[in-house]
Amino acid sequence: QVQLVESGGDLVQPGGSLKLSCAASGTILSSSGTGWYRQAPGKQRELVAAISRTSRTNYADTVKNRFTISRDNAKNTVYLQMNNLRPEDTAIYYCNTYPVPVHNWGQGTQVTVSS
Repeated sequence: QVQLVESGGDLVQPGGSLKLSCAASGTILSSSGTGWYRQAPGKQRELVAAISRTSRTNYADTVKNRFTISRDNAKNTVYLQMNNLRPEDTAIYYCNTYPVPVHNWGQGTQVTVSS
């Protein structure tokens, strides 16, 4: 059974940084693409960043040059380093396969950007 566990979310001031982690069991993250997705209140879930099996990365325009996705194959974990956070980054962040999310969604991790 595949389990994706997101962590690292917190309350942070605008301009601050956070690093999210996505730990997987029951699947090997490096065998496929992995994406970080987010869902803000009242909005649809959207893709934020993705890393392919060959470690190519892509980002939503809204986070380009602020967020960095990476993967540690030995730890079977994907990270999302978020810098220069803005209030509009407030959301629950999830990880799943990319380009098609095929696993059950985890509970996500809450990121709140507010002064």
